[in-house]
Amino acid sequence: MSCLPPHLPANYSRKGVVSAQRQVAVQEGPLYRTEGSHITIWCNVSGYQGPSEQNFQWSIYLPSAPEREVQIVSTMDSSFPYAIYTQRVRSGKIYVERVQGNSALLHITDLQARDAGEYECHTPNTDERYFGSYSAKMNLMVIPDSLQSTAVRHTLHRVEQDPLELTCEVATETLQHSHLSVAWLRQRGGEKPVEVIALSRDFVLQSSSDYAQRQSLGEVRLDKLGSSTFRLTVFHLQPSDQGEFYCEATEWIQDPDGSWYPMTRKRSEGTVVNVQPTDKEFTVRLETDKRLYTVGEPAEFRCILEGQNTPDRYFAVSWAFNSSLIASMGPNAVPVLNSEFTHREARGQLKVAKESDNVFVLKIYHLRQEDSGKYNCRVTEREKTVTGEFIDKESKRPKNIPIIVLPIKSSISVEVASNASVVLEGENLHLSCSIRTAGRPLGRFSVIWQLVDRQNRRSNIMWLDRDGTVQPGTSYWERSSFGGVQMEQVQPNSFSLGIFNSRREDEGQYECHVTEWVRAVDGEWQVVGERRASTLVSITALETGFAVTAISRTPGVTYSDSFDLQCIIKPHYPTRVPVSVTWRFQPVGTAEFHDLVTFTRDGGVQWGDRSSSFRTRTAIEKAESSNNVRLSISRASDTEAGKYQCVAELWRRNYNNSWTRLAERTSNLLEIRVLQPVTKLQVSKSKRTLTLVENRPIQLNCSVKSQTSQNSHFAVLWYVHKPSDADGKLILKTTHNSAFEYGTYAEEEGLRARLQFERHVSGGLFSLTVQRAEVSDSGSYYCHVEEWLLSPNYAWYKLAEEVSGRTEVTVKQPDSRLKLSQAQGNLSVLETRQVQLECVVLNRTSAASQLLVEWFVWKPNHPERETLARLSRDATFHYGEQAAKNNLKGRLHLESPSPGVYRLFIQNVAVQDSGTYSCRVEEWLPSPGGTWYRRAEDTAGQTAVQVMRPDAALQVDTVVPNATVSEKAAFQLDCSIVSRSSQDSRFAVAWYSLRTKAGGKRGSPGLEDGEEEGEEGEEEEEEDPTERTALLSVGPDAVFGPEGSPWEGRLRFQRLSPLLYRLTVLQASPRDTGNYSCRVEEWLPSPQKEWYRLTEEESAPIGIRVLDTSSTLQSIICSNDALFYFVFFYPFPIFGILIITILLVRFKSRNSSKNSDGKNGVPLLWIKEPHLNYSPTCLEPPVLSIHPGAID
Repeated sequence: MSCLPPHLPANYSRKGVVSAQRQVAVQEGPLYRTEGSHITIWCNVSGYQGPSEQNFQWSIYLPSAPEREVQIVSTMDSSFPYAIYTQRVRSGKIYVERVQGNSALLHITDLQARDAGEYECHTPNTDERYFGSYSAKMNLMVIPDSLQSTAVRHTLHRVEQDPLELTCEVATETLQHSHLSVAWLRQRGGEKPVEVIALSRDFVLQSSSDYAQRQSLGEVRLDKLGSSTFRLTVFHLQPSDQGEFYCEATEWIQDPDGSWYPMTRKRSEGTVVNVQPTDKEFTVRLETDKRLYTVGEPAEFRCILEGQNTPDRYFAVSWAFNSSLIASMGPNAVPVLNSEFTHREARGQLKVAKESDNVFVLKIYHLRQEDSGKYNCRVTEREKTVTGEFIDKESKRPKNIPIIVLPIKSSISVEVASNASVVLEGENLHLSCSIRTAGRPLGRFSVIWQLVDRQNRRSNIMWLDRDGTVQPGTSYWERSSFGGVQMEQVQPNSFSLGIFNSRREDEGQYECHVTEWVRAVDGEWQVVGERRASTLVSITALETGFAVTAISRTPGVTYSDSFDLQCIIKPHYPTRVPVSVTWRFQPVGTAEFHDLVTFTRDGGVQWGDRSSSFRTRTAIEKAESSNNVRLSISRASDTEAGKYQCVAELWRRNYNNSWTRLAERTSNLLEIRVLQPVTKLQVSKSKRTLTLVENRPIQLNCSVKSQTSQNSHFAVLWYVHKPSDADGKLILKTTHNSAFEYGTYAEEEGLRARLQFERHVSGGLFSLTVQRAEVSDSGSYYCHVEEWLLSPNYAWYKLAEEVSGRTEVTVKQPDSRLKLSQAQGNLSVLETRQVQLECVVLNRTSAASQLLVEWFVWKPNHPERETLARLSRDATFHYGEQAAKNNLKGRLHLESPSPGVYRLFIQNVAVQDSGTYSCRVEEWLPSPGGTWYRRAEDTAGQTAVQVMRPDAALQVDTVVPNATVSEKAAFQLDCSIVSRSSQDSRFAVAWYSLRTKAGGKRGSPGLEDGEEEGEEGEEEEEEDPTERTALLSVGPDAVFGPEGSPWEGRLRFQRLSPLLYRLTVLQASPRDTGNYSCRVEEWLPSPQKEWYRLTEEESAPIGIRVLDTSSTLQSIICSNDALFYFVFFYPFPIFGILIITILLVRFKSRNSSKNSDGKNGVPLLWIKEPHLNYSPTCLEPPVLSIHPGAID
């Protein structure tokens, strides 16, 4: 016998039982489970082939993404889980328990809210073909665990017989419909908890065996107060009640299959109850399960002792029946039976034993009718003396318990059911015989299955005797040996009969005959009852309605097309019913049919003797869901034209694996005509104009808009027509078998390396690309298309040809986009500074182009421009002719801070660098042939550069006082420079005597300045009535000119500071009276280190008057020697010492002045050799003079 696990569905079938198709079943949903709980979901597969052990894969579809599968766990692939479930699977929190080979349980031990969703159980295919369902789905809803069970934890001390009341609060907030069960339990130490009293989900009160009697007597109560309070009341505490009492609540929900599931369970805090016993009293009570029995049933009597410290006390127990002693048992727990019950105890029919310190039992395993009567027990407490003997003390016995033993009477009923009342011949027939009893079965059953046919003939199919032996009937012996008939005891009260591959003769009334047997006290079996039930089963013959029809949707086809022939078989038979189908063919012009191909009953294909021409072009297919057979013939030709017919044979497989042909049917005739194809070739005629820049590809398309067949091949010829040619010239030809041939034009123009042909995936679009287009590639292009088809005899033939529209191609050079900045500019800069000239390229024709940059200048009064510098395309810098002329080679500098920006720097500019500057840029592009050509040029805006010398800032002091001196005295002519133009400037200084020429023109002796000679001097002499006589001149290079003759030897030159020059005239004479002036020239160095005169300035005239002293006191003194010595000789040493002191002081100060004068590069003018002129006969003091020739 075999039993199914309780969690498997009723339609589950075991391996080995033939099933129509694979079916996967999963536990019905939706299921509601709480967070944190442990959930199981069963899944099983039936009707499969292959190994007995199937694999299972579980996935989930989350509510947030109901279309996306998330893999959880698999029995065959450890890498199957997705990342969010991998850790839980590895830690064992999610796993699959295999119950049987085709059944498994999904376990989720710690359910989480994110586990809610639609679960799918999938079984990988192990069948020879796909047939049936391979997965099933169910919904799981995860709800919060809101159950609460609370009680106050404390410790109570009670005395025996005191009452006890405890309360517990139980509440839940679950929105789904659920039931609550509440139980109070007591636990002592590590013992198993004992249920005191419980309220089930169906609102039924119940207690464990320890409290059942007290609950029935009202000693233990459970009351519900309000909506959530449950109160336990124990009215009379006993010492055995001592322990910890706690409340346990369970929330139940009903699943879709009708069963109730405990979603969650919560335990409250416990209350410790200590019970203090009052004395050593004990009580005895007698219990039994029921008082009405049937012969053969077992009975058990329990004598329960209740008292304090019973394990440490001694008790003797005796059992009595109708006041007659059955057995007695002392403190040593060894039973002593009287003679009447000794032999029953020896045969195992009766037992007296001590079950625990408090429980003593009497068991009668097989009641007899004479066992009816009153049973009782007596418990006597004994005390052990010092000598080891026992003396009886108090003795107690409970009330008698009467029982009644009734004779055996059968109460069974039988019910027969079948899987179908009408089945098709060959289908499996399953019948079940269920036995129902009013109580527990009394013994065993023997079952006989019988068949009553249409002629009311009865035959035994199989029977099962009371020992479990199965025997087939005489007429079913052979079928049973092949497994065609099977009988099985599914459950103790359920028996099944399976008839596989049913036949017509299996039709009739099936009857289940059940006999109930019981064993008498003497060991013999006797019948106590018989029942029978039946059901009618009809079997439909397979050939009923069997018919075959041949159809075709393409009675007329063209060459190389395919056509299908369908052989439709009715009715629709299951796959177990084999049908063989044969296609027959009658060629055109013949009168005889011959077999073309046969689809045999076992699924094989058998070709006819004259079908060799069909084999490579014919496919035969049988539908999985029916026995329809389709004949597909491809590449039709004349040999396939004719009439077709199909013949179907219906077969049945017998239980001994032999075959029986039940029927044969022939279809109608189908005539197939094979026609030549009609061309549908169409090439796009659209005209196109294409203008592109050289070096770009020319994309030419040839589009076949329609074709005769999907298998058409095309030969494409590409032509170009030039205006100078009468006809187009062939560029390229691609044949229908994809061979390339270059045309004469491609060879002449050297296009082979630049041609690229492409056939697109779509098949109807051909492209020719001329790479790196040149201007000479301009012209009119078109294609010539030929359509080729493969004949059924595998020979290619040209079906049609057509010319496309033309594409006018114009290839031109790229448009010039070169553009320079046209900003005009004016620059004014001083000599020796730096000039920056910028040339900015705003746009260019191509990023791949190369630029040549040239700078040039227009000089004033020069109409032609002159080149300064050139930056070639290869970034080489070259100087122009202007650079060599103006000594610019060392002063030019070029930089390009960013692409398109070029800067030319002219350093240390000079006046001759003034002019108008600009730049010219040439843009060079690569031709398709690889050479470079100039495509564009542009000139930038002009920049006028004016190099200026410093502004003249020379000023000479014009406020000079006139002076009057005595004859032979010295007078000074100071030339003071108030301001200068540059710190680098040098000065040329000259002093002049101004006399009015006679007659309006006064003359005076002396030399004129050499620079006054020439035409200018003459003009000035004509215009200026003043005669200018040079006293002394000093050039910028510190070279002295000649002294004027009237003053020769009497002049002393001094440079008191860098801007103060002094000329002293010694021994003045009346002829020296007149006007004097100084003229200053300012010289600056040019950038070429040459000196040039910047400006000149003349001081205001100085009036000098020399007095004539010939008749004065001087002559009187000089004529008297004594007076002369008194006046001149004695003061002289004093004045000499004073003058020497003054000269030394001035010498030191001029040394410091010499150091500062050297900064401007002008030689210092200083006294080389002083000369003292002493005249003992005149009044002049000694004179210190400096002669021009004494200057270094």
